[in-house]
Amino acid sequence: MTLFLASIGILIAGYFLYGLLIEKIFGVDPKNLTPAYSRRDDIDYTPMSTWKVFLIQFLNIAGLGPIFGAIMGVMFGPAAFLWIVFGTILAGGVHDFISAMISMRAGGVSLPEIVGHELGGTVKQVMRIFSILLLVLVGAVFVVNPADILAGMTPDYMDRLVWIIIIFAYYILATLLPIDKLIGNLYPVFGLTLLFMAAGLLVILIFGDVTIPDGLGEGLHSRHGDGSPIFPMMFVSIACGAISGFHATQSPMMVRCLKNEKYARPIFYGAMVAEGLVALIWAAAAIAFTGGYQQLFDAIPQGGTPSPLVKEISITWLGSVGGVLALIGVIAAPITTGDTALRSARLIAADFLKFDQKKLLRRLLLSLPIFILAGVVMLINFKILWRYFAWCNQTLAVFTLWAATVYLARHKKAYIVTLLPAMFMSAVSVSYLLCAERPEGLGLSVGISVAIGSAAAVALTFVVLMYIHRINSGKLKRKFDY
Repeated sequence: MTLFLASIGILIAGYFLYGLLIEKIFGVDPKNLTPAYSRRDDIDYTPMSTWKVFLIQFLNIAGLGPIFGAIMGVMFGPAAFLWIVFGTILAGGVHDFISAMISMRAGGVSLPEIVGHELGGTVKQVMRIFSILLLVLVGAVFVVNPADILAGMTPDYMDRLVWIIIIFAYYILATLLPIDKLIGNLYPVFGLTLLFMAAGLLVILIFGDVTIPDGLGEGLHSRHGDGSPIFPMMFVSIACGAISGFHATQSPMMVRCLKNEKYARPIFYGAMVAEGLVALIWAAAAIAFTGGYQQLFDAIPQGGTPSPLVKEISITWLGSVGGVLALIGVIAAPITTGDTALRSARLIAADFLKFDQKKLLRRLLLSLPIFILAGVVMLINFKILWRYFAWCNQTLAVFTLWAATVYLARHKKAYIVTLLPAMFMSAVSVSYLLCAERPEGLGLSVGISVAIGSAAAVALTFVVLMYIHRINSGKLKRKFDY
């Protein structure tokens, strides 16, 4: 219990202290005209209420990550709580806020354009393809699991396939309609439900007859039942609850709806902290409900998902009515991430193709290949799908953090705040790719993988610092518009 309560306290304090520092380093100007007004089209660029923008951003980035990811990640032991807290404060919140602010200053452009602008044309082309593939993966992952939960709550004729079709049909509408019509009206309802779920579990954990066996006194070694090492596995399993590259694909969507820059920290850094809190609650709930790390590992079938456990925890602890509301929140979270993932894929494609999106037919033409690809990806086994998504997710964060580092350095700002998490996440991403089991990775030993991953991070740091030096010294002639 002590570790859990301390984690919550540190995380909240981090928002007010470190979040404010990051805001000052970047330099927010309330007088600047935001893209919601300067490029208003009432389709993707449109001013929205700040509280709606926050809820949309929070639900966009939440998804299954801070629930499923936290449950799967806490199997590694108490180190999971530390990663959620310090990963959120020092990496995730910084990543989300600064990438959003760069997009803001660039007129709301999508992530590949930002990263390519800072790191060069070749990286831009890679990022365009990589980002769309990741978003399609997100859309596919966040169709299957809600469909599984809903199928278990409804009559037999409303099976998994029926719910997949219904959810995917909703995704199509959410991708094509103006953002303030469907998404802007549904998200507040889903947001309240998700908050109820988190608050209800938090009350049970603190005031109920519950023991949270954190095991901190026994050390930070891995408790994972199959012997998986903490580094790099845990840092990939817990992505959305600490740092996630996917978030930076969503931020430009909300940048296009924000009325004033002064709200950027509460929305972008704040939503990341809120997600970290949700991850802490579910991590604690999972080990408290099952009785410990090994028991949690045994409770989830190999190759399966935590869906049955999430349902059991919700209904057992929150009662029938509370459990249903909590489950609606768990279902809404991934659905409200999957829909905006496919919408973001459309926006990224529109940005690099310079394809106007004012007319519905043009939006439909651009979205059709994305819908077809998402449908094909859904046929892949969930376990493999999740691992590919997890690695792609963290690798995208690496690109974003290095681009943010170059941006801050060019503007003579304290780029150390993005440099350090960029180095760490580079080591994580490379190490995971090398040691993950085939076919997701190369299946090398953990020791060799970590050594190579660490060396790659150092080498990449040297390359980026030399690149920054060449830019700032005038030796590299490049045009920077913002």
